[in-house]
Amino acid sequence: MTEMTPLDLAHAAMEAAPEDDAARLRFFERLADSEMFVLLSREPEGDTLAPEVFETEEGQFVLVFDREERLSAFAERAVPYAALSGRVIVQMLDGQGIGLGVNLEVAPSSILIPAEGIGWLAQTLAHTPGEVEQAIEELRAPSGLPEVLLTSLDQKLASAVGLAQAAYLVAVVYEGGGQGHLLGFVDVREGAEEALAKAVGEALTFSGLEAGALDVSMFDSSSEVAAYLAKVGLRFDMPQPEEPKVYQPKIPGSDPDAPPKLR
Repeated sequence: MTEMTPLDLAHAAMEAAPEDDAARLRFFERLADSEMFVLLSREPEGDTLAPEVFETEEGQFVLVFDREERLSAFAERAVPYAALSGRVIVQMLDGQGIGLGVNLEVAPSSILIPAEGIGWLAQTLAHTPGEVEQAIEELRAPSGLPEVLLTSLDQKLASAVGLAQAAYLVAVVYEGGGQGHLLGFVDVREGAEEALAKAVGEALTFSGLEAGALDVSMFDSSSEVAAYLAKVGLRFDMPQPEEPKVYQPKIPGSDPDAPPKLR
């Protein structure tokens, strides 16, 4: 039996509960986050791609697959293709009147997404919550947030390599009495603010929650607020890029446990 991919599993959950909006949102989140292989009509020319467009009674569709072998099984011959994230493909197709055929005929997650669905997904992915501007009066340990949101945040931030050192989820009270929850990022890489805010917005949207359910802010690790975040907040470790490995030649005889061999 072919191994089920994350997209297969999300599709199966959606099919098993057609009235469950959360399951449907999770499928589209997996689609956006997955690397997809796009069937092309010809080899790429520089940065220019020409996806193969299929005409059907239901409209025009571009075909994508979440595994190279699935694309090969569908095409049954050597074909040109490009590997792109689902979100990039959606952005390319938005407004073109073209839908998306996902894993057609070769996987349990086979599905046609019409152009209207592509437009909805593109708008959803484009949403970016604003950064908090109110003065913070008090920070507390978070409480009452649904597990689906915590899981979604964990998955989103696990892919944000090198964008910040850490993130902390806290309950917050603002000056003037406003209350809510805040995700504070510490030592954010310059220029990464929008990408991080967008990731949080997607986690909210695909968890079925309102954008206002979570605020976002950025702090320097030397600040008093950052220290208090670390004290009371729920920490999300942010992955860091691997340090480049430098080849260091070993001098023969320098290791007493591994003396040079004589011939």
